[in-house]
Amino acid sequence: MRVLDLMTTEVATVTPGVSLKEAARMMTDIGVSGLPVLDENERIVGIITEADFLAREAGRVEPRQRRLLDALFSEPQIAEAETVEQVMTHDPVVIYPEASLTEAARVMVNHGVKRLPVVDADGKLRGVISRGDVVAAFTRPDDVIEDEIREDVIRRILFLEEVAVNVSVVDGVVTLSGTVPTKSDARLLEELTRRLDGVVRLKSDVAYEVDDQRPVE
Repeated sequence: MRVLDLMTTEVATVTPGVSLKEAARMMTDIGVSGLPVLDENERIVGIITEADFLAREAGRVEPRQRRLLDALFSEPQIAEAETVEQVMTHDPVVIYPEASLTEAARVMVNHGVKRLPVVDADGKLRGVISRGDVVAAFTRPDDVIEDEIREDVIRRILFLEEVAVNVSVVDGVVTLSGTVPTKSDARLLEELTRRLDGVVRLKSDVAYEVDDQRPVE
């Protein structure tokens, strides 16, 4: 499964010149903890999160004020003229739509972030994928994944006899074995299985009877 399959495409954004107060209002109203910052060409130039407000307001917020944005609104010292550009994280970590969920998870862990803006080759925002999106994809029950492989992939897409392929799923790790008619069937079976929600890793020992792949000229 790829990032584009799970990313949120309707994303609230701000521009660098928006005031901090307005950005905070947007986060509170929409119920998000971060906003991508776009320039006039819709290219991402930064991201502003509650962590950025925390760094800005560390000396003002009392420890008991757990909701950072609520604390922000309670502070009259914040001037409307202060802008997103002054506190945003510049050059944020991004990911491409075609990247795998495994890669997205790895990037989040390595960089310690909870969300990744999804951009195209021109740097324009196409969506956002969050840690919650990735986690949800990997929490499908093993028996549901196994049934989907048997019923949807093997029977309905590849038109193969279910008994021809042995399927086992343990903690999201799929093991395939058996024999299918052609090399194309084997490759399709493996690729379609990898794309299913909840598949963490694939171990395949599927053999084929006929190599129907034409040699590359």
